Amino acid sequence: MIFIAILIGCILGAIIGINAPMISYTYSSYLAIAIIAALDSVFGGITSVINKNFDLKIFITGFFGNAILSILLTILGEKLNVDIYLAAIVVFVGRMFTNLAIIRRYYVDKWSDKFKKLKQEEEKEEKNKEENVVES
Repeated sequence: MIFIAILIGCILGAIIGINAPMISYTYSSYLAIAIIAALDSVFGGITSVINKNFDLKIFITGFFGNAILSILLTILGEKLNVDIYLAAIVVFVGRMFTNLAIIRRYYVDKWSDKFKKLKQEEEKEEKNKEENVVES
């Protein structure tokens, strides 16, 4: 079910991206930081699903709250002639890597446990075959 939703989202995103007008250079820094903040929220949401404490309200408010805050920091930085958005990028990307490490570790452990079970089942089958040969 989730894979279907991801696939539909990717297809819709590609169609909208192809047909959407180009973002002007003036607004590209705002959009870039907003996308990084949104991706941070998405990775955080996936991590919370893995930890079994996902809350949709927290995800939605974090998604839009982080994006808006990062855009406002970028605007403030431009007004002050200071690159404040770099601090936001460092924080968001750092959290993204932390969440990605948690997600990766979860799936690596899950896959390795699956392979261990398969190997143990194969060993049991071989042992049963050997016992049957000895009994005959």
